[in-house]
Amino acid sequence: MHPGSAGTATGAQRDMEFRDLTARAGLWYENFMKNADPRTEDWFLMSSPLPQTIIIVAYIYFVTRLGPRLMENRKAFHLKEVLILYNFSVVALSLYMCYEYVMSGWGTGYTFHCDLVDYTDSPQAVRMAGTCWLYYFSKFIEMLDTIFFVLRKKNSQITFLHVYHHSIMPFTWWFGVRFAAGGQGTFHALLNCVVHVIMYSYYGLSALGPAYQKYLWWKKYLTTIQLIQFVIVTTHIWQYFFMKDCPYQFPIFIYIIGLYGLVFLLLFLNFWYHAYTKGKRLPKVLQAKTWAHPYNKTNGEITNGNGFHCDKDK
Repeated sequence: MHPGSAGTATGAQRDMEFRDLTARAGLWYENFMKNADPRTEDWFLMSSPLPQTIIIVAYIYFVTRLGPRLMENRKAFHLKEVLILYNFSVVALSLYMCYEYVMSGWGTGYTFHCDLVDYTDSPQAVRMAGTCWLYYFSKFIEMLDTIFFVLRKKNSQITFLHVYHHSIMPFTWWFGVRFAAGGQGTFHALLNCVVHVIMYSYYGLSALGPAYQKYLWWKKYLTTIQLIQFVIVTTHIWQYFFMKDCPYQFPIFIYIIGLYGLVFLLLFLNFWYHAYTKGKRLPKVLQAKTWAHPYNKTNGEITNGNGFHCDKDK
């Protein structure tokens, strides 16, 4: 056999194996998507997880690499007016989503116990699905939290946990909207919207300047509010594991929400212990580990723009 023919054969074999693997992956994805909710198939960003994946990857690259590099030799932007408009817009959007979640299920029939997804085309079921999509899309809007950090050169607040949270939320919620747009898996979204009304109101008032600091006396309660949020979410979702008969259609989402809530609850309890029980904002050993720890190394406050408190507008 000619020496070149062996290499050609090996290359052809690898090409066939790759095509076979691709075909298998395509078949698995096709079978997987057969269980998806047909009502949301044609909605914006819902046709495939690929578009959102590209957006999320671009977001991560910009806020961790490209953005800080572009701003390195530039003056920080002063975005007071933009921040005021942005924060109060998020407050308005969060209020609207609270109302929609209540009117489409949580205040009109849900039991806060075993609440199944309604896949019918009834006005209320479609309204709930639409609210879930809006909540999903709001996660992309909230990526502006981090982009504003970059433009204002607040790089110490771009922690691993902050970026992880803003990346994983839209990614996982794509599957939520496509497969389980409703039911008990949406309670944490409703509660998160309530907390957002409070958090972004604080951010908006803080962005108005020193003259409004006297109205921010309730800042000290923000950490407590968020801690209560994770306790309630974890308690609500974990009751599923003690129900004798709850035919929730996609239990995988219960596990994801339960694990997510528990992890953030533990992180918050750890922060609470160091910040209040021990009387210090941040252990010295962690001060230099901005990307390895959820704390802001400048003032020791947790800096997740969605779930954790941060003084991002000062």
